[in-house]
Amino acid sequence: MPQETSAARGAISEDANASQARQATSDSSREESRSPPAVDSKKGFFDYNEEKNLHHIEEKLLAHRRGSDAATASRPVSLGSSPDFGPDVHHLDAPHLNIKLSAITEPALPHDGRLPDPTLTPAVVPADLKGKSKLPEPPVAPENIPIFEALERCLDLRDKYMRVSGQKLGFNPRDYDGNFTGLDDDIATVSGVRPDADWASRAPPESRFKKWRIYPRPPPPHWHWKGKQTVVPSNPDHQDSEEEFEFSACEIPDADKYTFGIDERGVYQVYDPASESPKSPVYEIPTIREYFVDLEKVLAVICDGPTKSFAFRRLNYLASKFTMYSLLNEPQELAEMKSVPHRDFYNVRKVDTHVHHSSSMNQKHLLRFIKSKMKRSPNDVVIFRDGKELTLEEVFQSLNLTAYDLSIDTLDMHAHQDSFHRFDKFNLKYNPIGESRLREIFLKTDNYIQGRYLAELTKEVMTDLEQSKYQNCEWRISIYGRQRDEWDKLARWIVNNKLYSHNVRWLIQVPRLYDVYKQNGSINTFEDIVRNVFEPLFEVTKDPSSHPELHVFLQRVIGFDTVDDESKAERRFHRKFPYPRLWDAKESPPYSYWVYYMYANIASLNQWRHQRGFSTFVFRPHCGEAGDPEHLASAYLTAHSISHGILLRKVPALQYLFYLKQIGLAMSPLSNNALFLTYERNPLPDFFKVGLNVSLSTDDPLQFHFTKEPLLEEYSVAAHIYKFPQSSLAELARNSVIQSGFEMEIKRHWLGQTWYLPGAAGNDIHKVSTPSSPPHCIIRSTRLRY
Repeated sequence: MPQETSAARGAISEDANASQARQATSDSSREESRSPPAVDSKKGFFDYNEEKNLHHIEEKLLAHRRGSDAATASRPVSLGSSPDFGPDVHHLDAPHLNIKLSAITEPALPHDGRLPDPTLTPAVVPADLKGKSKLPEPPVAPENIPIFEALERCLDLRDKYMRVSGQKLGFNPRDYDGNFTGLDDDIATVSGVRPDADWASRAPPESRFKKWRIYPRPPPPHWHWKGKQTVVPSNPDHQDSEEEFEFSACEIPDADKYTFGIDERGVYQVYDPASESPKSPVYEIPTIREYFVDLEKVLAVICDGPTKSFAFRRLNYLASKFTMYSLLNEPQELAEMKSVPHRDFYNVRKVDTHVHHSSSMNQKHLLRFIKSKMKRSPNDVVIFRDGKELTLEEVFQSLNLTAYDLSIDTLDMHAHQDSFHRFDKFNLKYNPIGESRLREIFLKTDNYIQGRYLAELTKEVMTDLEQSKYQNCEWRISIYGRQRDEWDKLARWIVNNKLYSHNVRWLIQVPRLYDVYKQNGSINTFEDIVRNVFEPLFEVTKDPSSHPELHVFLQRVIGFDTVDDESKAERRFHRKFPYPRLWDAKESPPYSYWVYYMYANIASLNQWRHQRGFSTFVFRPHCGEAGDPEHLASAYLTAHSISHGILLRKVPALQYLFYLKQIGLAMSPLSNNALFLTYERNPLPDFFKVGLNVSLSTDDPLQFHFTKEPLLEEYSVAAHIYKFPQSSLAELARNSVIQSGFEMEIKRHWLGQTWYLPGAAGNDIHKVSTPSSPPHCIIRSTRLRY
């Protein structure tokens, strides 16, 4: 075959020479345009016309060579060649998510948008990939090997921290729904099965847990709204699912034999008194020294120049690949979505994965509620001030206001232009009419009326969500860490007011306000906050009867958050950070310090709760909205997913790591537009094109939105400004459910029975309205290739 190729090239050369000779005898000017120009020895370079002519001839010769080389089946595969996905793309296993040194370059889709014919390139399929994805493995440039090894070490570090903390899918006993029995640790991620895993050949692991009981039980598969707080099954064969929450119907388990205590490093440890070494912890948690050493490793990688250049090129390539795919296949996607009955954007499940409970209503809703209370309950005693009790009417008289005077402008709770880069002004927007006493009356759970008004307001918002049926949320509610009884007060508020909804789950946010508490004398050291936040949780895990309401409430709590203004300057006063019991300075610890102690105590708590068969928690902090990019590196190691993350646009290597590990980003463009980044500069559309696991969230509807459906408002603005097609909106909605902490039984109903599998196997267009066509699933799974 090489001889034939050489002969063909010789024939081409002879023809070209003969043609040039004929041209020379007829027209000298045409000879110059057809023959390769000679380089002027005095100039040392081609002029413009000569270079264009040479380029034209080289293109012709290259086309001839490609034609002759096409017959050679054993030729090396070029970096841009199209992969052979095999005849059955619906069982496509995406290759290794981590970086493989022998297969780092990601092949592209064919230019025509169709799958290649599997019979065209049989010789490029390595023997060890037959029956799998059948992708060629191009050679690796030697200078890239250190980059790939460094990135792979970062990926392994995250795997270690996720494994220790039990944040991977399948670890939480709530995931056991009678059919799903968990995932092996080596193939599990926080959001599903690893794309490279050979999951089809594995038997499901055995589970020691029984089916998780969701109480009150969720609605039947098909139901419709009929009146207030009434759910009627559409199918008469289904039993009535409406079940009122009753605390007496909740099961309270017995106490456990294990004990616990906080060690000198500020981390709660679990001990087994019956073991040979009762003073040794049962579970190994990374020390703070190990954490900061690992953090420095990640920071060194993402600050390395060649690594940044490589990641930048890869991110641009991924975004361009998605753009090309969209141009080729958007009409086919739309046609496929139209062929699915009943399902469209309005009736796919969407979860607001980042919304604060105290601002979960819009301004008009809060205004109507305040007016109704002033008219119907003016004599309610609502606050104790200056040594006496005050009724609601007396409070408004002291403000010289009546119900008629109130308006949206009077409330002044919307974050307009005066809040941009002014987080201090934004925090003041939580006070209606600028008065902290009104916030205490209407928006606090622990006040003189035991949070009765806020409970009524919460039920009204829950009713709106249940009427919409397809919108769900995860409200973030605060535990401050100032007092030890905060958990019991919050749990009693939830249980006694029966604040349970099929559409709502809860996250606990811990404000980073150490400096404020230290100044007013609420605490002495940082260890006081650690004790106040985590000790009640370890107590209720050991003996649920010690805090029965808290045990019941924790079944609806899915995780933790830490929140504050990230733009605050962080000064390092210590070469080596002291342990929490020694941190008595007036300055607050840095973000990375807060994150470690949240993570370490959650990890220890999760291991014990898993052993007991109780629900476990994930860590989903506010991160990357402003401040130092080091915050994002800390979250990369410790967090299940994050809120915001807009600073990833400035750190390409870290953005690439977030992409490879599919770490969830709950992004709120309207919130960012008011506080830190204008809407048109938001990186959400770029992140989505690259393939990051992004979803839309509202953050604070009270400050940023106008309608009673703030989540749809967020989707609407994004669709108009970023020109998102219906398929992209459906994928954003699907991502929001995957990032959420709803139980596996509910997720399987919303997304499909095998939603956690990669590629086409995990996509059900009848559930999520996301196209299941082979090109779509390939572009979604192959973008995760390396």
